[in-house]
Amino acid sequence: MLAHYAARRRAVFPLFIRQNLIWERADLQALRRFLRVARLPGVRPLTVLEIPADDLDAHHWSVTGRRVPSARSPDQAVYLPGRNLVLLSKAVVFCAHRRIPVIAIGSLDHNPFADASPRFFRDFARVAERALGSPLRIEAPFRRLGKAQVIGRARRLPLHL
Repeated sequence: MLAHYAARRRAVFPLFIRQNLIWERADLQALRRFLRVARLPGVRPLTVLEIPADDLDAHHWSVTGRRVPSARSPDQAVYLPGRNLVLLSKAVVFCAHRRIPVIAIGSLDHNPFADASPRFFRDFARVAERALGSPLRIEAPFRRLGKAQVIGRARRLPLHL
């Protein structure tokens, strides 16, 4: 997604929001390596924010790493209730402070959850605009693509990192 927006000659502000979930340390390390090597034009330094979610359910697999659903599990097994709601809440305030009018989120075609729908993104942006007095649009540029298609588009990037 960073390359997608950098190619359109926009200033891009990568944002990583820690929620104290089991995979975040590895994700953040990989993202930092990727940014260092990819050197995408217009991409600003990474900002890391915190909004812990482990206090909501300290026994959930996303926090403990125990009884993690398999790749063949139904979507409901991997659902993290309110995840986009929480992440976007922090992101919209970050953007309002910096007068950034667009937030991009990496939802893909198979995401069946209500907080990943175009309607949710549109309604959430409207509420955030009203609350913060700042124009805002939420884009999901890969909403109609699957993982394999996104990876295919990014094949020239250092995805091994």
